[in-house]
Amino acid sequence: MPRPSDAAEIMQRLGELAACTETRGEITRLFLTPAHAQAISLVCGWMQQAGLSTRLDASGTLVGILPGPSQDAPVLLIGSHIDTVRNAGRYDGCLGIITAITLAARARTLSLPYAIEIRAFGDEEGVRFPVTLTGAHATAGNFNQTWLAARDHNDITLATALANFGLNPQALAENTCAAHRAFAYLEIHIEQGPVLEAANIPLGVVTAISGAARFEVTVTGRAGHAGTVPMSQRQDALTAAAAMILAIRDIARARPNVVATVGRLTVAPDATNVIPGTCQFTIDLRAPEDALRHQAEHAITAALHAVAHADNVALALRQTHEAAAVTCDPRLQTILAAAIEKSGLPIRHLPSGAGHDAMAIASLCPVGMLFVRCAGGVSHHPDESVMESDVEAALHVMTQTLQSLTPTDFAPGNPPA
Repeated sequence: MPRPSDAAEIMQRLGELAACTETRGEITRLFLTPAHAQAISLVCGWMQQAGLSTRLDASGTLVGILPGPSQDAPVLLIGSHIDTVRNAGRYDGCLGIITAITLAARARTLSLPYAIEIRAFGDEEGVRFPVTLTGAHATAGNFNQTWLAARDHNDITLATALANFGLNPQALAENTCAAHRAFAYLEIHIEQGPVLEAANIPLGVVTAISGAARFEVTVTGRAGHAGTVPMSQRQDALTAAAAMILAIRDIARARPNVVATVGRLTVAPDATNVIPGTCQFTIDLRAPEDALRHQAEHAITAALHAVAHADNVALALRQTHEAAAVTCDPRLQTILAAAIEKSGLPIRHLPSGAGHDAMAIASLCPVGMLFVRCAGGVSHHPDESVMESDVEAALHVMTQTLQSLTPTDFAPGNPPA
C-alpha cells in the first residue's frame, strides 16, 4: 500500500488524537487529566518517529527537539496546544502540533542554521483551572507562582494536579527555554473565524492577537421560599446576575471590535421552589487594542455595581486572567507572506480575535502565526473542519518559511522595520 501524503497523514493522526478524550462520543481533553497523558504519549511517539528527542517540562508541555548545527545554535520555536475545550473539534491547537512534527521531519534534510523545538502546550484553553497559557508562560519564564493555588471544580489545586501528574510545581519558576537561543516562534492554527472562507483563501498571515481578560463574578443575595417572599422584598441573586449579563452584552455591542462572553453560570441552591441565594458567572472580554478593552472593563464594572446596588445584593468581582494584545512580528509576517506568494496563493493579512500561546511567547521572542481556513469559521465545536488541501498548502508555505529564516535577522541589533 502506498504511503499517504504528508497532509493525509496529518489528518489521520488528528483523528487518532481525537480519541484521547475524557468523555466517550466527544472530544474533551482537559489539562493534567488521563486523556491529556494519553495524548502526550501518542504525540511523543510521533515526535520520536520524526527523529526528535523528547522531554516533558514542569508545566506539562511536551517538547520535541531537532538539534541545530552546533550545541549553542539559535532555536526556532514552533508550538500550539493539545488541550481542548469541552466537546471540542479536533483541529484547534492540535493541527499546529501535528503539522509541526511533519515540518521537523522535513527539516532534517534542509541543513538549517538553527535548531527547532516543538512545544505541545498542555493548557492553552484554561478550562480546568481559572488560569490559562500556563505552559507558554512557563516557556517564556513568566509563570506566576500564585497560579499554583488555582483550584478546579473538584477543589484540586494546580500544584496538586501537577504533582499528581509526576511533575515538580516548584520548577515552574525556572525559565524552561534559553531566552538567548530562541530567536523566533511560529504557530500554525485554524482561523476560528469566517474571514478566509468568505474570501475563498486557504491561508492567512496573522497581524495581531486580541488582548483578553477573564473574570469570575459572585452575586450573593438571600435564598428564600419561592411562594412566601414578596417580589418587592426579594434579594434574588439570579435575576440580578441576569441584569448584569445583559448589561455586559450591551456594553460590548456599543463598542466596535470589543467582544464579551458569559460562558459559565451556576446557581445555588439550584432548586425549583427556592429563590436563588448565590449566582456565579464568568466574563471573557477581548479587544485588539488594550485601551478599548480597558474602557469596556471599566464600564462593565460600573454597570455591575449599579445593578448590585439596585437589587440589594452583594457583588464580588475577581480577575482570573489577563493577556495584553500582541502584534505579530513584521519580519515574520513578511516572510510568511512571501512564502504564500511563492506558492501561487493570494495573500491575506488578518488579526486574531482568539487567544493563542503566541501571546505569552511574545515576551520571549518575536512571534508569527499562519492561519488555515476552517469551514464556516466554526471552532470550539464538534463541527470544526479543515480541508486536506489547505493543510498541504500550509505545509508547503511553512517549509518555504523554514528555509527563508535567518536567525541573525532577529538579533537584538536588527529590530523589525
